[in-house]
Amino acid sequence: MHGPAMSGWLLVALCAASGAYCLLRVRSGPGEERGAAGGEAVMGFGMAAMALPAAVVPPPPWAWQVYAAVFGAAALRALWALGALRAARLPSGAAHHLHHLVGSLAMLYMAVAMAPDGGAHAGHGRAGGVPLLTGALLVYFAVFVLRAGARLVPVAAPAGGGTVAWGARPELALACRVSMGVAMVAMLLTV
Repeated sequence: MHGPAMSGWLLVALCAASGAYCLLRVRSGPGEERGAAGGEAVMGFGMAAMALPAAVVPPPPWAWQVYAAVFGAAALRALWALGALRAARLPSGAAHHLHHLVGSLAMLYMAVAMAPDGGAHAGHGRAGGVPLLTGALLVYFAVFVLRAGARLVPVAAPAGGGTVAWGARPELALACRVSMGVAMVAMLLTV
């Protein structure tokens, strides 16, 4: 990612905080959501690493291959989970796994598009990404952010006055997804 260092650091902080919260959800969230939270943690920390300002922290030449491998593996995992849901005829989580698949493929696309080309600095000396694909991903994530953001309404406290663990709060998980969607839009704008 290129651009002003301050916005890059803010993007790093946003993605790292989202990744950290997702790790908390892995530890204390409901059992069926732990796998999704782990995938979101990988996405958050991966996005934070890719968003490091190159002028301040220049990435090593091999970093883009590592990003491509990590997000390629995440895409395969999301595809496998989506296939397992379809085979079991459980469509309830299919949309979430499909979103993970699109997000992982978008990060893979950015890693490939921003990789150095024969000694040139990452993103320089190349045309960058495919404009039509970049535009389609921008539209997808903008619509996702708007739809998910509209669902960010306060959730009523649980009956009986019990407390809810931080990792099990659905409004924080949704806010985390919205913030990572906004970060995805910001990163796609630089491709």
